[in-house]
Amino acid sequence: VSEFFYTAINSILYQRGIYQPETFKRESKYGLTVLTSTDDGLLSYLKQIMSQMSTWLLEGNVQRLVVVVTGIDSGETLERWQFNVCVENKDDEAGFGKGDENLPQNSSASRKPTDQKKSIREIHNEIQAIIRQVTASVTFLPLLNEPCSFDLLVYTDKSAVVPTKWQESDPRYIMNSQEVKLRSFTTTVHKIDSMVTYKEADEWEL
Repeated sequence: VSEFFYTAINSILYQRGIYQPETFKRESKYGLTVLTSTDDGLLSYLKQIMSQMSTWLLEGNVQRLVVVVTGIDSGETLERWQFNVCVENKDDEAGFGKGDENLPQNSSASRKPTDQKKSIREIHNEIQAIIRQVTASVTFLPLLNEPCSFDLLVYTDKSAVVPTKWQESDPRYIMNSQEVKLRSFTTTVHKIDSMVTYKEADEWEL
């Protein structure tokens, strides 16, 4: 799951032009050719986030990962790529609700146990579908007409131990937004649901 998040984040940053295309390299993952960053600063940041995410995932504490795209000039949230993490065989809705969320760089989820075991090939096929949707997002998402930055929000259960360097954040919701639900995938431990919310084009200054 951590590797999927890493790949998905890189795909979003490339497809939405957050980083220059020449700072990405081609790699083969999940039977697809994907693009991953070669930017040292970004790699260091993602390594730190993914390391902590892996710990929380093993503990069953991750609820949601959100990639927030913000306009540098306007300061507005333009896109929210949300990945909900459902943990199997956990007490019903344990640690849920807004009062139970920690928002560092941050996380949150929904949970529906699935009993069916799946092959690696089946899981990879489902991941392929999500990555392809991210790639195809340029066909329906409005053009980002200003330089943009991104943040990662990880929603966790209240019981999660949060590193001191992490900070709480507001949800960075988008007013008057449109939402597109993307594919999901399941492993023997997690179910990942994904969606993208974006600011309507007619709300932007053209």
